[in-house]
Amino acid sequence: MAKPVILTVDDDLDVLSAISRDLRRQYGDRFRIIRTDSGRAALEVLQQLKLKNEAVATFLVDQRMPQMSGVEFLEQAIELFPTAKRVLLTAYADTDAAIQAINTARLDYYLLKPWDPPEERLYPVLDDLTDDWFASFRPPFEGIRVIGNRWSPQSHQVKDFLARNQVPYEWLDIELSQEAQQLAEFAKCNRLELPLVLFADGTSLLQPTPAQIAAQIGLQTQAGNPFYDLVIVGGGPAGLAAAVYGASEGLRTVMLEREAPGGQAGTSSRIENYLGFPVGLSGSDLARRAVTQAKRFGVEILSPQEATGIRIQNPYRIITLADGDEISCHALILALGVSWRRLNIPGMERLTGAGVYYGAAQTEAIACQDEDVYIVGGANSAGQAAMYFAKYARQVTMLVRGESLTKSMSQYLIDQIEATPNIAVEVHSSVVEVKGENSLEAIAIANTVTGETKTVPAISLFIFIGAEPRTDWLDGTINRDSKGFVLTGPDLKSDSHPIKGWSVDRDPYLLETNIPGVFAVGDVRHNSIKRVASGVGEGSICVQFVHQYLSKVL
Repeated sequence: MAKPVILTVDDDLDVLSAISRDLRRQYGDRFRIIRTDSGRAALEVLQQLKLKNEAVATFLVDQRMPQMSGVEFLEQAIELFPTAKRVLLTAYADTDAAIQAINTARLDYYLLKPWDPPEERLYPVLDDLTDDWFASFRPPFEGIRVIGNRWSPQSHQVKDFLARNQVPYEWLDIELSQEAQQLAEFAKCNRLELPLVLFADGTSLLQPTPAQIAAQIGLQTQAGNPFYDLVIVGGGPAGLAAAVYGASEGLRTVMLEREAPGGQAGTSSRIENYLGFPVGLSGSDLARRAVTQAKRFGVEILSPQEATGIRIQNPYRIITLADGDEISCHALILALGVSWRRLNIPGMERLTGAGVYYGAAQTEAIACQDEDVYIVGGANSAGQAAMYFAKYARQVTMLVRGESLTKSMSQYLIDQIEATPNIAVEVHSSVVEVKGENSLEAIAIANTVTGETKTVPAISLFIFIGAEPRTDWLDGTINRDSKGFVLTGPDLKSDSHPIKGWSVDRDPYLLETNIPGVFAVGDVRHNSIKRVASGVGEGSICVQFVHQYLSKVL
């Protein structure tokens, strides 16, 4: 962390120079010494220090200054840094003012000018004060701070992006935090411009996009080369496994991920049936481990970066990116995963991100402390989220369309839910409307058996209702089923028609699409098993088919 600051203020430049010299000589190794010649200038400095999240240990301030006295300055300064020690420099004639300031400005000490020799009159006093300050000092959070409104969709987007990319941040709600209000004022940001993101280097962004944040924190979004042996589109478990195996076996590999490595699985609060982790692990833990492993083998990970087009120019497969750039390769693996299916009911579009969320359990759970939470869905993802929310919320209610959880949820999760007292499961239940002006206020729940509808107060609704592929950009090139899932291997065959786009004298490999050298793995593949372990398995074995393909074309 940056050195704590000792701030000295005096309008007499000779005195200011002398006190700064003495302070640097004794404390320069442990503190940053900052000097200013007026109270107004000093307050501006403090505002900038606050924005940078730096700590101030001591104010050493002259009493007799024009426009703003030392006591007047301290009364304002302690609002910004209330734990800083306060020392007043006074002439003998000002001792009465100094004594009064012990109450009004909570003065810790006053020193008479001159303080020579400092070894006797200055350093012993400051040594005691700084030791006392260090005894109760708690280092400030070193990282990104996000100032926003809980019910702002843009604030949620920023938090979700940082959380999914495992970037530590501190959340400050403008409605609840005086510090957030101060920081917004110092950054000259009004509430209509939130969220405000403050970075550790003192820079800031207003209403930033994920791409802007990525550039600021150093995430790689541009490819280092125009050509690779293997391009992987999608950074979920299947894509990460393919990246690890591809790069470890000598293929120049790049992976594109439009949101954050880990994919939808990366948002899971707990995965307890993954082999080798008997106490389970979170999706973010799995993603972190896999990303570290991939990078160790030399995989380039571009995130956030989205593929928007594909064209075949044999022997190359060329991917067009969202920013217009292109990457070409010999072999391509589509590990696109799936996205949460949208709930198309009145009020959803307006309130998404403002009390209504798709996934986002780890991002929003702490904000739901001692509140009532509703979850729509009855599969594993919904069950994992319910267990996670139960740690924070007063009550978690799962709304399930079916007659029970047994058709779509693993038994270990069902057992855990039944044993958790603050989780309730309402079957035959569907949300048919969400209500609220600026944020969610109530939901309408219909019973699919009786037809009755009830409206209940609600401020947090989380939706886990299955998923759908985002494969429209493959249209016209890659064969898909009626729901958009990619066809591979035996599923491509038709008795009456040849495979469109197939140009070699062999059958497609097990995970190969209708274009030779283009493969699909994981949840995006037609009839795949929607499990993390299955995706990892497909990603790893697919690299063997890539090698077989490359051996025939190179």
